[in-house]
Amino acid sequence: MIFMAEVSPTPSAPADAPAQPDDLTLVRRAQGGDEAAYDELVRRYQRQIYGVIYHMTSHHEDANDLAQEAFVKAWQALKSFKGDSSFFTWLYRIAVNRTLNHLKQRNFRASKHAMSLNDLDVEAEHHPDLVALVSDKTPRRALALDELKEKLNAAMQRLSENHRIVVTLHDIQGLPHDEIAKVLNCNTATVRTRLFYARQQLQGILSDYLK
Repeated sequence: MIFMAEVSPTPSAPADAPAQPDDLTLVRRAQGGDEAAYDELVRRYQRQIYGVIYHMTSHHEDANDLAQEAFVKAWQALKSFKGDSSFFTWLYRIAVNRTLNHLKQRNFRASKHAMSLNDLDVEAEHHPDLVALVSDKTPRRALALDELKEKLNAAMQRLSENHRIVVTLHDIQGLPHDEIAKVLNCNTATVRTRLFYARQQLQGILSDYLK
């Protein structure tokens, strides 16, 4: 069993490649002892799982270790998967819970947090000064973007874990509100509320920089 391999670009499948089995089919095979089926599930989701953990910890080694642990735990608990939710949601829940436990146990705060400008809230992203900044093709642009990433890092680290995870899942991973609610085992209203207050906090923290 391979579990999680080094994250690298995934080659495109040939146009005439046979249709791949869906997640549930692979899960049923894996529950019957087919390790190759589980390896395929790992390949499908290792990037997303690594990504959400990295944006919570801002630490590559921790993200790799925690992702590996999440896949191992999912394998060990696979027979308990009943299909009430998608495998994707079930796996995300395992990874998120493992990461939150890690952050609580270690009180971990990363020194760097790699976020793209697209991860900013829409209002902040389209701020005139920011638009001018990213359009400026001079050495000043690179220096200013580095400074902006540092500001974003500091802002994200000041959010509570509950607020940081909804920003990560929604604004970075692109999950819809209802899917996040399933992952976090809460209702969509709670997700929307946490996301609203998280964005408000980020905008407040970054407001002086974006003036």
